[in-house]
Amino acid sequence: MDILEKIIAHKYREVEERKSLYPVKLLEQSIFFASPVVSLKKYVQRKDKSGIIAEFKRKSPSKGVINAAASVERTSIGYMQAGASALSIITDKEFFGGTSDDLTTARKFNFCPILRKDFVVNEYQIIEAKSIGADAILLIAAALTPARLTELAKVAKGLGLEVLMEVHTKEELQSNLEAPVDLIGVNNRNLKTFDVSLEISKTLAPFIPKDKVKVSESGIDSVQAILDLRTHGFEGFLMGQNFMQNNRPDLAAREFIKELNKATQV
Repeated sequence: MDILEKIIAHKYREVEERKSLYPVKLLEQSIFFASPVVSLKKYVQRKDKSGIIAEFKRKSPSKGVINAAASVERTSIGYMQAGASALSIITDKEFFGGTSDDLTTARKFNFCPILRKDFVVNEYQIIEAKSIGADAILLIAAALTPARLTELAKVAKGLGLEVLMEVHTKEELQSNLEAPVDLIGVNNRNLKTFDVSLEISKTLAPFIPKDKVKVSESGIDSVQAILDLRTHGFEGFLMGQNFMQNNRPDLAAREFIKELNKATQV
């Protein structure tokens, strides 16, 4: 089994366990369940923001522990003060060291859009996302059939959540063009081998429908990379490791966005 297959297999077991611990009726009683959603799509497109979706993650299968000590509160607030357009909070515990509480904490201190970054395979996780304060969910094309991805996207839309669909190949993209999603993210990292190349975003860009916001994910570690990706129509840039590998991810984001703003003004 490759790493994605391992994660998905574990996720099915995890969801069944969580269903028994936290029934849907309990999730629907959350104070966040009736809260209005903040549009990730609109914030990514805002001209007064950087387009950066700043991610909070403690570890990853490819890099191991990245930053076990970072504070969700300080980091998320700092990301937004730095000029990030939105937050991405990883809630997978087994492989990424995240929790649902991380997202809820970020929600309490920030009014911006928050993407729940996880491996969604069941409707329950979408209801859960709404209950913990998320505004958008991630659906990974490599982990779902096109029919299943469409079903889950419809459930999310029914709850008012936006959907970021992640693809890695032209085949994944073209097989899912009918799905009701708001943003399409190109993962520059192959989830089977973990090799990274920004050329994947550039190659797929012309095939992404014009009404979908283009987001480039993974491997973005320089201002020049963002400037280059913008010429291919990308408006959103999901960045995590580049910030999280520093002792103070929020300060790393501040310096990066300051450089990006300078380069944009030139």
